[in-house]
Amino acid sequence: MITVATWNVLHRVHAENWYEDVARRWPDEQARIAAVTARVAALTEQVIALQEVSGDQLVSLRAALPERTVHALRYPRLPRPRRIETALTDRDEYLVLLVNGPSEQTAAESFASDPGKGLLAAQAFGITVVATHVTGDDRRGGQLARLAELGTDLKGTVLLGDFNIARDHVAAGLGPDFTVPNFAPGSPPTRPRTSGAKSQYIDLVVGCGVPVSDPTVEDVAGLSDHNLVRATIDI
Repeated sequence: MITVATWNVLHRVHAENWYEDVARRWPDEQARIAAVTARVAALTEQVIALQEVSGDQLVSLRAALPERTVHALRYPRLPRPRRIETALTDRDEYLVLLVNGPSEQTAAESFASDPGKGLLAAQAFGITVVATHVTGDDRRGGQLARLAELGTDLKGTVLLGDFNIARDHVAAGLGPDFTVPNFAPGSPPTRPRTSGAKSQYIDLVVGCGVPVSDPTVEDVAGLSDHNLVRATIDI
């Protein structure tokens, strides 16, 4: 048995562009970066997937977590400030996998339909763990098909990420080989919203060939626009 976690930590440029409350709550981005790193460092999960990691955040994580293997995919798309000059020194955006123990990276690719989304895979603990961030529009179909192809080719695969759509749609897009467990009734949303009809449960842990149990949501108290998700993998 191992435990895993996934968290979209919110890239600062996206927060600045889209008026996220996080940017107002944390005017000092370096302070928020330090707080995100501290939260991640306190996690006991053997595998942690992170989405929307800035270059500044990645430097902080590497410095604070020397005992963990850090796999990172830098997207070809560079987030572009639209309203104000960004607080970041390095505005590159990364998909990250942190592994506590031996691991071997096996895939790292941005999706052909979106250079700012993608997947990052590694072999660890006898299975394949995949960090992913899926686009929130009709492009998701091809992206889910790519993730399904990767999972069913390898078997024993766990997908960890921000799927930008409710679990039923993710399950349908991935196919019957994949299991997307439900959160317990009354769980906090993974992506809290105050308006709109979009699902608030879009950050998921998905299994293919391995059981996933006890998915739980941890409230991060406004440190990001997404909450953190944990789960247990029975291997």
